[in-house]
Amino acid sequence: MRVKQLATRNNINIDTVKYYTRIGLLTPTTNPVNNYKDYNFADEQRLQFIVQAKSLGFSLHDIKLIIEQSTQGQSPCQKVREIMQQRLTEIKHKIDAMQQTYYTMKEATKHWQQLPDCVPTGNHVCHLIESFDKGNSHHD
Repeated sequence: MRVKQLATRNNINIDTVKYYTRIGLLTPTTNPVNNYKDYNFADEQRLQFIVQAKSLGFSLHDIKLIIEQSTQGQSPCQKVREIMQQRLTEIKHKIDAMQQTYYTMKEATKHWQQLPDCVPTGNHVCHLIESFDKGNSHHD
């Protein structure tokens, strides 16, 4: 099947399929007559694997490592577990940082309710932002 057929059948953007091919995640054959890429059932299964792995938080680099290990006849399961543990740690740090940002934004909003609107003067752009000291903000 051609790239458009593969993309449509799997509800994937054509450019995404082309990109996965370009970086070696998909390896279709090339038709010598017209130079079109021909994708088969194995390519479709690989595409579905990539989509599933991405939905679990694996990066394309991770997926490439997993596929390479698998195609070499080695079980990638231990590598998958290691990568997932790393991703969990990374996501936890991102969540913590986002929670901190949320609380800071909440404090700023609360603080700004008490301040009047001002017209910018001199080098000042917005006194609300410039006057907020996030070091003195406290969580609820």
